[in-house]
Amino acid sequence: MESFFVSTGIIALAEIGDKTQLLAFILAARFKKPVPIILGILVATIVNHSLAGMLGAWITEIVNPGGLRWVLGLSFIGMAIWTMIPDKIEEEETRIARRFSVFGATLVTFFLAEMGDKTQIATITLAAHYASPFLVVIGTTLGMLIADIPAVFIGDRFANRIPMRLVHSIAAGIFALLGLATLLRGAEQLGF
Repeated sequence: MESFFVSTGIIALAEIGDKTQLLAFILAARFKKPVPIILGILVATIVNHSLAGMLGAWITEIVNPGGLRWVLGLSFIGMAIWTMIPDKIEEEETRIARRFSVFGATLVTFFLAEMGDKTQIATITLAAHYASPFLVVIGTTLGMLIADIPAVFIGDRFANRIPMRLVHSIAAGIFALLGLATLLRGAEQLGF
């Protein structure tokens, strides 16, 4: 269950201020239809994070455990640094919304915006770290919903009141601790 709880918490924190959360604000302001937006976020996240979880599980099969520890440790530290860089949404990602229903627009734009995003990379890393991709995907999906559903309902009025720097610092700290713990376990095995 640790993989579920850590995945949920770290993604919920990392998603605050992320471009997909900004996309949720934009779609909510544009369409004012929360249910299809939330369903689009849910489906896009399940598909995207399931692919990421499978990739993380596959990585554990092809990389030896010693090398995997170092890759994962450095990946977590990289995520810590990346989390401190604020995201901006690109207008082009929201143009798709004009061609589809609210659900379809949300599904497509969220899926595309999440490709290569820090929460997707974190899902890959967490799935490889915990070797339980199913619980990680459920946790990361829940974390996305925890951060994005309020964005849909409260819009960007409230976003300006959230101390983004503090939230990003906490998420970065958790990623850094996971990275250091993973690297220390690898160093321990080498006799350090």
